[in-house]
Amino acid sequence: MTIQLMCAFVLALVFSTGLGRVYIPWLIRKKAQQLHKAEVKQHKAKDGTPTIGGVLFISAAALVCLTLGFPAMLHGRFEHIFVLLFAAIFGAIGLIDDLKKVLKKENMGLTTHQKFALQLLAAFLFILVMRKVGFITPALYMPFSGKIFTLPSWLYYLFAMFVIVGTVNSVNITDGIDGLATGTSIPVFLFFVLLTFAWGERFQQLGLFASAMVGGLIGFLTYNFNPAKIFMGDTGSLFLGGAIAALAFSFNIPMILIPLCAMFIIETLSDIIQVGYYKATHGKRVFKMAPFHHHLEMGGWTGRMWKEKEIFILYTCISVICMAVSFLQVYDIAG
Repeated sequence: MTIQLMCAFVLALVFSTGLGRVYIPWLIRKKAQQLHKAEVKQHKAKDGTPTIGGVLFISAAALVCLTLGFPAMLHGRFEHIFVLLFAAIFGAIGLIDDLKKVLKKENMGLTTHQKFALQLLAAFLFILVMRKVGFITPALYMPFSGKIFTLPSWLYYLFAMFVIVGTVNSVNITDGIDGLATGTSIPVFLFFVLLTFAWGERFQQLGLFASAMVGGLIGFLTYNFNPAKIFMGDTGSLFLGGAIAALAFSFNIPMILIPLCAMFIIETLSDIIQVGYYKATHGKRVFKMAPFHHHLEMGGWTGRMWKEKEIFILYTCISVICMAVSFLQVYDIAG
């Protein structure tokens, strides 16, 4: 198992890095560029940077699943394929959104209602299939308490759809500065790799996918780190959110997403708080700009304007801590 997971990491890393050398110049020639948010003036220099970069780590994960994961498929093991396909559905939604932005030369793609409807449908179908094949159960393990609650099927479906769509959009919101969603996601996928070692070979195919994602994201980060040569786009961020949610449900520990994805949750809450407070006070703001990484970037409450690399380091380090805390909570419950 160890050798296979290491091979998955290396293959994804090499493929993602190598593909970027060809893919990025091709995107530049096709003028697949993303425009900055008008509110963030310091991002104006990013105009012209190619987007839809998520293709790099998505392709790397697909390659690993279809090659190193093929022997398991011959023996009827398709967990990694289910996770890959589910995440790819969200990636496809993001791709449609990115293409609309590129073609219209603006920063708006699909409407919020269109995205939400497509995401809810994808989440429902995933949970339905995973329940039918017996990969997941409606029993919820509660981190820090050790208790397990079993939900009625209908309530579990609603809960799962809420968690999946929430996770997907939290990652999407975090993808606002160079490397941020990438760096914050790598420890999350590493958590699932470590959990595979702790829980044993029964979860090996899920670990294969998670290890491929770690390698693919590190390869992508060589191009996405500040100053970024490419952005992942909604193609990448929605894929990441879908992959993280799918792994959590496939390991049957969706509630672990609360401590594990704390930085994504903070980003989302900052957005919700900003909008709610703005409406309630008729124009006042809690943050200089939401989500929270833009608040830091624009001076926060102290007036100190954080650099993008500093925010990247902060979020990645906290994500590593969250990974360690989450692992200690679940490593010995044996699935």
